[in-house]
Amino acid sequence: MHTYRHEVKYYECDKMGVTHHSNYVRFMEEARIDWLDQLGYGFDKVEAEGVFSPVVSVTCNYKSPSTFKDVIEIEVSLGKFSEIKFEISYIMRVNGRIVCTAQSTHCFIENNRPVAISKRLPELYKVLSESVEK
Repeated sequence: MHTYRHEVKYYECDKMGVTHHSNYVRFMEEARIDWLDQLGYGFDKVEAEGVFSPVVSVTCNYKSPSTFKDVIEIEVSLGKFSEIKFEISYIMRVNGRIVCTAQSTHCFIENNRPVAISKRLPELYKVLSESVEK
């Protein structure tokens, strides 16, 4: 599990002063990019190899609002994982209070076709295999 911190900006809030729901997907992306960077396989490195991991699906369960200047701590963990597809789980908290739980599912592609990451980038496959939540 990896934790990423995001401070809510004023422009990320709606007219009621609450973080707009659409921003949580962006926060997930920030946390995911940071997590992969920490593993040593950031988007820049993997994409330079011609492999991409587009989002296949996203689910968000909003539990409690966050507001301007709140620091959201986002726990990132790898759940389901196969050679072609993986799911990342996110738990977002402000001062220990859960504000959102979410998942994003991704696949690995090369030249717009699915690719088995174990064969294409075996080092990344190994690192991700070791990162799967038990």
